This record gives sequence, structure tokens and C-alpha cells, in this order.
Amino acid sequence: MNRRTSIGIIGFGFATVSAISIFKFFRPPRPADLEMLGTNKSLIAELAETIIPRTDTPGSKDAKVEEFIISFITECTGEQNQNLFMNGLLDLKDYTLDTYKSSFESCTQDQKIKILGHFEQQAESRFEIVNKIRNKFLGRPFFVQLKELTVIGYCTSYLGATEGLAYDYIPSSYQPCIKLLPNQKSWATK
Repeated sequence: MNRRTSIGIIGFGFATVSAISIFKFFRPPRPADLEMLGTNKSLIAELAETIIPRTDTPGSKDAKVEEFIISFITECTGEQNQNLFMNGLLDLKDYTLDTYKSSFESCTQDQKIKILGHFEQQAESRFEIVNKIRNKFLGRPFFVQLKELTVIGYCTSYLGATEGLAYDYIPSSYQPCIKLLPNQKSWATK
């Protein structure tokens, strides 16, 4: 084989790989199976409760955060992030069955924390720039979406704002910086 033939084969291989990658990148995402969210409502509730559990304040289940997450994913998220969330739910179910031989709902609290820790490690890189690039081009990972929506849903719910956080019904004057007292809850309003 001569040099011209070798370069042609290498160039053809590179062009083929590039064309496939470009095709997959620009292919529109298929619609997500949003019916699956309703059937997995208890799983989403358990995931949210693991992130913000009930203590002396109400937990995510009390604030019905799972309804907020399902509503937000269904109505306010693009198809790419919807697919990532659905695939993340399926991956979590599979990982839980493979690792603990049971569903997420029937695992112990320590097992649930280990499962979420596994998905958190997969979701985030040590380098912030890698996370930004991945979020921009591939969409936000499942666990990042889940954690963010759980916190937003809890903090904007009535129970979360009034019992989980410190809520001042009638602020007297604007004070841009107020020190928190020992054992004081974070403010619900900024």
C-alpha cells in the first residue's frame, strides 16, 4: 500500500466519523414519554424527600414537591432536558435494582443517599468549564435537574417558605444585609 492510499483511507474514516457525529448532534430529539412521569410520581417523591427530608421542619413530600417537578418538566422544559430526565429516572431504577435488588422506594435511607451520591458524581465534573460546556450542548444531567427542581419547589411552596425558611410577612424597611442570628433559618424572601 502506498502513501496516497493510506492517506485516503484515513481521510475517509475521519470524514465518516465526523459525519455521523454531526448527524447525531443536529438530529432533533424525539419527544419524551411524559406519561412515565405520572406513573413514577412516588419515585420522584422519594427522590425529593431524600434530598430535603422531614426533620423539625416539613420535608419535600409534605410540600408536594413531586407535583411541582412533574409540572415543571412537562410544561417548562425542552425536549432535550425532558429526555435526559426520563432517561435518568430509568437509569436510577436500573442501578437500584442491579445494586440493591429492590426498588428505590424500598431501600433504606443510607442506601438512598449512596444511590444519589453515585448519580451526583456522574453528573458533575471537577472542572466548572466542563460542566458549562456539557450543559450547553448536551443538556443538564438528570441529578442536577432533580436537585435544582427539588430546592426551587420546596422553597417556593407555602410550607417551605413559612415553616422551612424564615418568612417576614410585612417587612418594615429595606435592609440589604442582615446578619443571621444563631439557629435562625434562612430568609424566604430576598
